[in-house]
Amino acid sequence: MSATEAQVEARFRTAVNMTAAELTAWLRTPESRKVGFRRPGATVSVGHQSGRKIVRLLRDGARSPADYAHMRKVAGYVARHLAQRPAGDVRETRWRYSLLNWGHDPLKDRA
Repeated sequence: MSATEAQVEARFRTAVNMTAAELTAWLRTPESRKVGFRRPGATVSVGHQSGRKIVRLLRDGARSPADYAHMRKVAGYVARHLAQRPAGDVRETRWRYSLLNWGHDPLKDRA
């Protein structure tokens, strides 16, 4: 693994604070499917698709340039959306549900 790949993986592991099992369980919920942008003709959101890739990465690790590109995308998404945290209780918000699809539970940050 190159230094750059190690840095990408470290950022990814910091951004993704859910286990593969936690994320898999979340992706099965109706709430998971209700949030996020859907491309025309898609049955699930971009975030939900990303969540499936994240589960694979957590279980198998990165192997390809595309895997590292997705890890960079995940770390960037999580950082941008954490900066947009709404005021008040976020437990049942679309904001949190979207982050959960990307493997990050913002409530764990407060634990």
